[in-house]
Amino acid sequence: RILAGMPIRALVVDDSPAMRNFVSSVLESTQAYDVDEVGHGFEAIRRLPHGDYGLFVIDVNMPDLNGIEVVRTLREHPRHARTAVVVMTTESRLGDADRARSAGASVVLTKPFTPAALLDAIDRAQRLAQPG
Repeated sequence: RILAGMPIRALVVDDSPAMRNFVSSVLESTQAYDVDEVGHGFEAIRRLPHGDYGLFVIDVNMPDLNGIEVVRTLREHPRHARTAVVVMTTESRLGDADRARSAGASVVLTKPFTPAALLDAIDRAQRLAQPG
């Protein structure tokens, strides 16, 4: 996960402070990620031109701009056309997984999940993001 000895910059986007803290803690525990957190989709979009992110972990259900729209927008940004994106959703929201994949999500992860499941989803997303 570490490129040339440098941690990968990750952006965690979720309106729940508890979920942001959980995801950030798991990522930081690997010592492979430098994590930024935002609580709203619009704030995530504002950071796209300025952040050299190698990973996004985005919740679908947010009050201002849902995660699917965030993914769609970041995929339109040339810097993030192939960046690893994990989208988090709840099982009760039928169709979210399909919509997230159509928007460009690398992997969809259903809540609740374990730290191991999160890291596995991130590994799969990063493999899919690699060229070739």
